[in-house]
Amino acid sequence: MRVPVGRIAYARSGDKGGMSNVGVAARDPGFYDALTRELTAEVVQEFFSDRAKSTDRYELPNLCALNFLLHGVLGKGGTSTLRLDPQGKALADAICFLEIELTDAEAAVLTASPH
Repeated sequence: MRVPVGRIAYARSGDKGGMSNVGVAARDPGFYDALTRELTAEVVQEFFSDRAKSTDRYELPNLCALNFLLHGVLGKGGTSTLRLDPQGKALADAICFLEIELTDAEAAVLTASPH
């Protein structure tokens, strides 16, 4: 079953100079494995390829979350870029639209979840 990331996770983002960080946290611990399997640095880089030069991924299993650093997405920083969102706040909303594949077991958690 394919679902948008926002169906199984929350996301927040912000600026760090010329890069942005995007945190993605599972709404339910049962979705963390799907996030770690499906949201690789390569997948996220491809999704933001028109903006980011490279992407790093950091796992936070105790929080059931992932953090991505998108290098070069803000040029030289918020005050030097002509992007509509110079602080990268909208990147969290954007990643929530990226579709990922769930296993049957993960889809069952989604169906049983009140989220």
